[in-house]
Amino acid sequence: MDNIHEEYDWKYIVDELYQYLRLKTIPIGMKLFEKREEMEAIKKIRRPNNIHTADQIVAQAARLGWTVGITAEDLVGPQCQVVLGLHPRNEQWLSGKDMAGVWFENEADSLRHQQEMDVVEHGRYEAMAVSPLAVGRLTPPDICMIYATPGQMILFINGLQWKNYEKFDWSVVGESSCADSWGRALATRKPSLSIPCYAERRYGGVFDEELLIALPPADLVKALEGLKRLHQNGLRYPIPQYGIQMDARSGLQVSYGKGK
Repeated sequence: MDNIHEEYDWKYIVDELYQYLRLKTIPIGMKLFEKREEMEAIKKIRRPNNIHTADQIVAQAARLGWTVGITAEDLVGPQCQVVLGLHPRNEQWLSGKDMAGVWFENEADSLRHQQEMDVVEHGRYEAMAVSPLAVGRLTPPDICMIYATPGQMILFINGLQWKNYEKFDWSVVGESSCADSWGRALATRKPSLSIPCYAERRYGGVFDEELLIALPPADLVKALEGLKRLHQNGLRYPIPQYGIQMDARSGLQVSYGKGK
């Protein structure tokens, strides 16, 4: 990807994320490479001994703390490869025939699903790697990925919206929702939130309560700066329960009554 060469203190960034959000899963980065040799030159890179889904490769970084690199041959099939730009969106892939009668009623619905997926353009990249952000091996990654609960995630998004507010419109393709997270973020360079799909939870170790956001490094730093300001305003994680039968005025006064 076309990165602006910025220096990031990844250990500091990750420590701050843990402090403000108490994340349970390792924040990771993902990077695409035009040449396999560039990926294989990464320090302490692991290469798979088996055939995996892309979800499993991501999980090995997010759950085990590994730095892992793959090419198309390491992935189980075109569905994973296409999202990363490692296989063309050819007629066979677009048909989605294997999903008809499984995830969708018929081939027409399967075709529409495939067409709606956000994916990296094919033809430029030969490899991909994932790694924990804190170790700083992707210098920098194309995108950062954070798994979080809904409570953690909404505060993270609030932090992203603190300065230069933007309304985010995110879509859901259903199965293959990695296209909603890393597929979209890699293709558009925009923050991309997803509800991880069945495959991500079955093969990628994603917990029931987790959502996933993928975003460029600069946006992660922006969100962290916003989280700090929210924390200063008393808007913190975990979000304390006020009580469903309490008079709401005294609680709201704490946040909105300052300076009045």
